[in-house]
Amino acid sequence: MIHLSQAAASEIVRIKSKQQPNVLFRLAVKPGGCSGFFYDMSFDEAIKVGDRIFDFDELQVIVDAQSLNQINGLTVDYSEDLMGGGFRFHNPQAIATCTCGNSFSISN
Repeated sequence: MIHLSQAAASEIVRIKSKQQPNVLFRLAVKPGGCSGFFYDMSFDEAIKVGDRIFDFDELQVIVDAQSLNQINGLTVDYSEDLMGGGFRFHNPQAIATCTCGNSFSISN
């Protein structure tokens, strides 16, 4: 299960409406970043075999099975400050995070 704050969902819907309104929002984990893994957010036109679909009012979030193992329980928030806006991630699976907030490591 993943969770989106209302602010995060609203921002994703806003960005999506500027792209293609009929695409799906995909959240994945990719190797790399300061701590070993990073969150990858993109838009996709297709649901793939093994994908999990999470419904949030007017938004569907697609997560592949392998990524879900690394982010189960993840909460995504969005906030703005004087430096601009950005997504914030709270991942209970992470044993360490980078100060950038987008990279994390998990135990094997």
